[in-house]
Amino acid sequence: MGKKISHRLQALLEKVEDKDYEPLEALGLLKEMATAKFPEAAEAHIRLGIDPKYTDQQLRTTVVLPKGTGQEVRVAVIARGEKVTEASSAGADVFGSEELIDEIQKGRMDFDKLIATPDMMPQVAKLGRILGPRGLMPSPKGGTVTTNLAGAINEFKAGKLEYRADRTGIVHVMFGKVSFTSEDLLVNLKSLQESIDRNRPSGAKGRYWRTIYVASTMGPSIRVDINTLREMKLTETA
Repeated sequence: MGKKISHRLQALLEKVEDKDYEPLEALGLLKEMATAKFPEAAEAHIRLGIDPKYTDQQLRTTVVLPKGTGQEVRVAVIARGEKVTEASSAGADVFGSEELIDEIQKGRMDFDKLIATPDMMPQVAKLGRILGPRGLMPSPKGGTVTTNLAGAINEFKAGKLEYRADRTGIVHVMFGKVSFTSEDLLVNLKSLQESIDRNRPSGAKGRYWRTIYVASTMGPSIRVDINTLREMKLTETA
């Protein structure tokens, strides 16, 4: 099995040149390279000139992908009183108060995004060891600690993503499915680029953008021309 994949990947690697591709050309190539037997995601891997061990060089924020993520996002909400009813009415898949915290402690994980109201955070904090490693711990920066539950639920279901730079300064983001058109993938990628520029950490020195690669889940990495992407003006944003 492994050998078969390496043959497949080897053949694909030979089609990718060692150069900066124009964004639309790169996305067309990404779609061509997605030959796995399942619906692959489109991923971006962006190396930034930051050192996240310094607090003023950390990047953690959200972006709304105009064309959506291509995934159904299951949202859980921890709140109390009428806020639980609000979460239910707004389309949350899982909702509750202390009892939901207990269920998560016992292993319940049937959700992709967890939102909490600020008054519940002292109790949610004890879930840190379970939620932290999975990237599910609610945070104000990630838009997941809020009293506006309906707005947050709708945004995450419509294509809002939380992303952060890892400790080496690289941002890994899924920005759609390979089944999207190249144009739709470009709209999402452009929104991501603008978000990263808009949220440039105050301590970032020198050249902020180092490299950007796109790839399908099982495909090879394709280097994108950063300057072309940043200078592009897309008329369509929805």
